[in-house]
Amino acid sequence: MAERAGAARWRTSAALRPLVSEIWVWRVGAGPPGTHQGVSSGHLTVTLCIEGSVELLRKPDPVRGAGRFAASVAGLHASPAVIATGEPQAGLQLALTWRGARALLGLPAAEILGDVVDLADLWPQVGSLLDRLHAAPTWTRRCALLDAALCRIAARRPARGGPPPEVGLAWDRLVGSGGAARVAALADEVGWSARHLGEQLRRETGLGTKTLARVIRFERACGLLRHSPATAPASTAEVAAVCGYADQQHLAREFRALAGTTAGSWLAERPGSGVTEAR
Repeated sequence: MAERAGAARWRTSAALRPLVSEIWVWRVGAGPPGTHQGVSSGHLTVTLCIEGSVELLRKPDPVRGAGRFAASVAGLHASPAVIATGEPQAGLQLALTWRGARALLGLPAAEILGDVVDLADLWPQVGSLLDRLHAAPTWTRRCALLDAALCRIAARRPARGGPPPEVGLAWDRLVGSGGAARVAALADEVGWSARHLGEQLRRETGLGTKTLARVIRFERACGLLRHSPATAPASTAEVAAVCGYADQQHLAREFRALAGTTAGSWLAERPGSGVTEAR
């Protein structure tokens, strides 16, 4: 799911980066009741609330039901979640890779595909971690504390099983191409059939090759829209061309399918950084 309004980004330490791409911090005040779309991306999302909680009105997989969480992890998904807004909240959010799911949660990302689960079920120590994050005096200290805690968890957790190396290679090629890599060429590079590659990626992440490419490309498009210079914001037409969409309307359809909203509405929910201490 996507970052929250009033957020700022913290770049994780080099040792942690293969597992957690970045940490977001956010604070929102009380407002009228409404909803926020949790959009599809190539990352799992870990949310840690130090004030308030997150209420899921609809999980990406609707049959999973709803829920309210102080700490949660959302699996990969190719449809949006619906999150209640209006209550004051503050917290930290992690963009977790599928490798991070293995190293930090002890399970393949496929096990929580389309779901949002209570983090306490996977991290028994999360309550203590939330207390320490709440007690830290600044967002910078909180991010540094969380970064260090995650490094310790990864170091303590023994490696178990894991997918064949071809899965990692295929994933890295997909990400490196911004989701534009051709499935046939990718399968040929790793020495598997396209069908077997899709099965192996689905076993690890929950999504097949084409769907992974789709959400990775969409995540790239969202990043370009979100982080273009304020003095010269990128247009959806420009981003569509850079990311390899057929045209602006193709990207607009993807926003409807993967974010449940329009690009303009999505951007309006995400004004400039609201937490200045975070790097």
